[in-house]
Amino acid sequence: MTQQVFEGDKRLNFTATNTTLSGGQMFGVLVASASATPTLKFADADGTIVNTMAVVAGAFYRIPCLFRGGLVVTVGGTVDATIFYKP
Repeated sequence: MTQQVFEGDKRLNFTATNTTLSGGQMFGVLVASASATPTLKFADADGTIVNTMAVVAGAFYRIPCLFRGGLVVTVGGTVDATIFYKP
């Protein structure tokens, strides 16, 4: 039986702290809950991928891109989210 591989075959849940992943490919982020003026910013070794963006609970943000030297997700406010990526 052949295993089916989806776009983001890895996932990482994060909350109101900054998160760093090693190099790979990001597909998007699902925001499960958010309060207190929630924002996310995505950057890698080359600079900003997506500057500070306001997010809402229950939304999926598709952000297909490669990240080099580590992906840094900066969290503002309170956010519970899951990022989907491929190392």
